[in-house]
Amino acid sequence: MSTFEDYCIITKEDLEDIKDSISTQDLPSAINTIKEYLKQQDLVELNIGVTGESGSGKSTFVNAFRGLGDEDEGSAKTGPVETTMEPEVYLHPKYKNVKVWDLPGIGTPNFKADEYLKLVQFERYDFFIIIASDRFRECHTQLAKEIKNMGKKFYFVRSKIDFCITAEKRKKNFDQKKTLDTIREDCKNG
Repeated sequence: MSTFEDYCIITKEDLEDIKDSISTQDLPSAINTIKEYLKQQDLVELNIGVTGESGSGKSTFVNAFRGLGDEDEGSAKTGPVETTMEPEVYLHPKYKNVKVWDLPGIGTPNFKADEYLKLVQFERYDFFIIIASDRFRECHTQLAKEIKNMGKKFYFVRSKIDFCITAEKRKKNFDQKKTLDTIREDCKNG
């Protein structure tokens, strides 16, 4: 199977070829040309690294992303203590060329921040999802900077917001929208 770097996305030149085929070929030939470009995209293997602190919900996210519960057959293992001890790959049930990697948590005695990138083979992944269950921390900044230095993209996902909402509800002037806006703004600023 090809890698993300081998095909990437449809280029401007490809789009020009497609436009040219539409204007110069009969409709069935143009459709076949377009189908060929789309078939190439289906050959691209995409490796998504799900990273963040231990206990932030990375494995649960991997399961949800794949449409599985934590106890379903083939799901990523979850637990109340450090559970993922080496990168584990899971295929997406619908898109077989999409591999979701459940990575160990950063910042534990087993995966110290200064050794983490090497231990989980960070260069292997095409893009990343950084999971955080609490405030934006230095380790998230380190991960984001390293990903950007590699010229790759990432998404930042804040998990376990329900715990924050429950804690904030104890305040007399609780405002759920304001709480969520504050969390969202903290993520953006981080």
